[in-house]
Amino acid sequence: MKAIADLGDLRGKRVLLRCDLNVPLDGDTITDDGRIRASLPTINKLREAGARVVVLAHLGRPKGQVKPEFSLAPAARRLAELLGAEVDLATDVVGESAAATVAGLADGEVGMLENVRFEAGEESKDDAERGALADKYAALGDVFVSDGFGVVHRKQASVYDLASRLPAAAGTLVEAEVEVLQRLTVEPARPYVVVLGGAKVSDKLKVIDNLLSHADKLLVGGGMVFTFLAAQGLQIGKSLVELDQVDTVKALLGDPANAGRIVLPTDIVVAPEFAREAPPTVVAVDAIPADQLGLDIGPDSADAFAAEIRGAKTVFWNGPMGVAEFPAFANGTRTVAQALTEVDGLSVVGGGDSAAAVRDLGFADDAFGHISTGGGASLEYLEGKELPGLSVLAD
Repeated sequence: MKAIADLGDLRGKRVLLRCDLNVPLDGDTITDDGRIRASLPTINKLREAGARVVVLAHLGRPKGQVKPEFSLAPAARRLAELLGAEVDLATDVVGESAAATVAGLADGEVGMLENVRFEAGEESKDDAERGALADKYAALGDVFVSDGFGVVHRKQASVYDLASRLPAAAGTLVEAEVEVLQRLTVEPARPYVVVLGGAKVSDKLKVIDNLLSHADKLLVGGGMVFTFLAAQGLQIGKSLVELDQVDTVKALLGDPANAGRIVLPTDIVVAPEFAREAPPTVVAVDAIPADQLGLDIGPDSADAFAAEIRGAKTVFWNGPMGVAEFPAFANGTRTVAQALTEVDGLSVVGGGDSAAAVRDLGFADDAFGHISTGGGASLEYLEGKELPGLSVLAD
């Protein structure tokens, strides 16, 4: 991919910078600013080069409508605090306010357009509609830098189409994310352990297929584990299960090439209901009561997973091991996270719910080798898919 250095002298240039500022909110309070902090190195690099930085970003899913609850105002305020500099937020995306905000920037200053998803053309499936919006974006800038890794798997106007209308390059965050993903797929240091959790096995089947050709061990936890247990003929009580995936999982488990490589829990933490205060009980995987549902991997399983992780040279983890937001069902996720901090090699937390979980549990970002800012983008890359937002930056 082209890098910022390939864009030449940026002093006085209007740089349209696509960031991923899609942060979780409680009202207008940001509960995890990790994605904003991840955007700082590229923003500061552009400021130091004398560029006039115009941030494009999205928040939530307003679906082409202007919805105040999805305003980027909280992100602009937090970015200003982190930069120690003013960040002017336009009241629209490509209208009069956007043009005035850009025109008012001096060298090294930062402005932000409103939520790009307020524009229907941003996520349109129609190439012409997306292109028309991208033309309006391009009129506001001289060059484009793509640094929103969390959206590079989307063919959207501010991610894909804009990159073909201006001189374009990858930001430092996108470069770092791709470098890590290449280390996971091209001659990874061994042993290579993959840990997958989350709710649905259907979301990760293609990833499992692809990673089984690279990894030495696949550790399975989270809600998806119950489809694996059901495929083994075990009773899973009221636990989450995808019945339409049981045969597919059964084939995975029965494939001789996967023998000994897919590691499942031996015990489960169950409760009578999905609730924060539900009483937890640890049971063996072959003894889940009919009136209970599994909400975490058990302590023996967590310790076994941790041992596999600590013995690895490369680890990729995506998806909590249980309902980590409930303290009684967070031990599996906490134990796995702690083990990743002790890896003598590359440890990667694959974005999304995993990144949120480790921060909620009190782990610092620098405790891990890398925390991805894009769970969906990471998974699609690891599936072997071409990501439009990366391919358009090809040198």
